Amino acid sequence: MASPLYWDDAYPIALALNQRYPEVEDPTEVSLGVLHRWVVQLEGFSDDPQRPAVEWLEDIQTEWVELKLASSLQR
Repeated sequence: MASPLYWDDAYPIALALNQRYPEVEDPTEVSLGVLHRWVVQLEGFSDDPQRPAVEWLEDIQTEWVELKLASSLQR
C-alpha cells in the first residue's frame, strides 16, 4: 500500500502524478481544477479533499514541472 499523501506533500504527489499521467508533457497546462481532481484520486491520498489551498496545488504543479525538466535533461 502506498504511503499516505497529504496536500503539503508536494514532491511525493508530483512523483505519483508523473507516474500516473506520463502523457502530460507540460504540467502548467493542467488546470488547477483538474489537478485537484487527479490528486484526490491518487492511491494513498488521505487528506480532506475539500481543504486544498491554491498555494498547495501550485506547489504540486511546480514540483511536477521540475520533475519533467530533470527528466528531459537526463535524456
